[in-house]
Amino acid sequence: MTAPTSRRAFLATSAASAVAATAALPGAYAAAGDEVLRVGLVGCGDRGTGAAKQALRADPKVKLVAMCDAFMDRLQGSLGNLRNIKDIAGKIDVAPDRCFDGFDGYKKLLASGVDVVLLTTPPGFRPLHLRAAVEAGKHVFCEKPVAVDVPGVKSVIESAKLAKQKGTGLCSGYCWRYHQPKRETVKRIHGGDIGDVHAIHCTYLTGPIWDRGTADPFATMEYQMRNWYYFTWLSGDFIVEQHCHNFDKANWVLKGAVPVAATGVGGRQSRVQERFGNVYDHFACTLEFPGGVKLFSACRQMASCSSDVNDHVYGTKGQAQLMRHTVSPYGGKAWEYDGEAKDMYQVEHDELFASVRAGKPINDGEAAAHSSALAIFAREAAYSGKRLTWKEFFASDKSLAPKAFAWGPLPVAPVPIPGVYKV
Repeated sequence: MTAPTSRRAFLATSAASAVAATAALPGAYAAAGDEVLRVGLVGCGDRGTGAAKQALRADPKVKLVAMCDAFMDRLQGSLGNLRNIKDIAGKIDVAPDRCFDGFDGYKKLLASGVDVVLLTTPPGFRPLHLRAAVEAGKHVFCEKPVAVDVPGVKSVIESAKLAKQKGTGLCSGYCWRYHQPKRETVKRIHGGDIGDVHAIHCTYLTGPIWDRGTADPFATMEYQMRNWYYFTWLSGDFIVEQHCHNFDKANWVLKGAVPVAATGVGGRQSRVQERFGNVYDHFACTLEFPGGVKLFSACRQMASCSSDVNDHVYGTKGQAQLMRHTVSPYGGKAWEYDGEAKDMYQVEHDELFASVRAGKPINDGEAAAHSSALAIFAREAAYSGKRLTWKEFFASDKSLAPKAFAWGPLPVAPVPIPGVYKV
């Protein structure tokens, strides 16, 4: 059943002074200092398990009460992991009847009496789960990226607006925005220390990641779900799933500017076996913004190659490096952050739960949607081999999701071929 109405009334009444200090929207409430916030986890992989740990450490009065995953073995593995962590073990109250699996398990979790939902499934499910959580009136931690295609981006924007209307929290997993050194660096860029930004060069050059090859045939839902990273409908390709962090930092620096066009190249040289689905292993893309501003992006996942993860910001009066937290004006005194740097993954949960307690819930959903859209935009330009305008891109109604979520056969979309692939 859903959370009792009387409990919500109690939460709102006991925290009336906090809510009164804000222009709380209908449906918003602040939790009383001694009221337990009940958390549900949707997606029990490594990132979901980590998010649950951070949520349980974010507030003294919080409990994990429900979990959901497509696969019960993944859920039970995550639950066992969490129960073995001493400082949070006492905050775990997940009974067997609040363990849900399958494609509709998230609906059962939302109806189990949770207050806060952690959405950490493969990104292809994010828009669907987010919409359901917001409509159910839940506060949400929503991992990045928040979508893998344009219809998903538009859905997330609508959900973010609905959350604002309801007064419920929506905190995205774009964690660098919760990293104090990055905040101070971007603050100085926005303050004009390097003048007007005219170019950003970002890189995400790393080695390969996990490969969970299973005995299931490649063209089945089971295989693709277990190995979701290698199928674009689930991950968005790695330019969206991981390089999206760089696009988010660029979006942050550029204050949400909307691009004009994108061009790109990419392909797969090392991921040639069938088990690697239909994703690329390298991309290089350029996004054009109004005023001649450009974002140059390069990402790669290959073994035995040099690694480089950086964001260089060039302005009319100097430059900044976001990963090194330095600002270097031309002819002026350079600045480098030397303060405290708390764990950004923990900080995002700390700030979400604190905002809920205060009746001023975080909502960065629209920014998260735009950052995800920039990465998808770059991917589509590279896949197609065309100079793609933002207007053309955002008019797309092409959904990557299968027609139905069901176990059994599921054809694998072909590897995109530039010049052949259609946006």
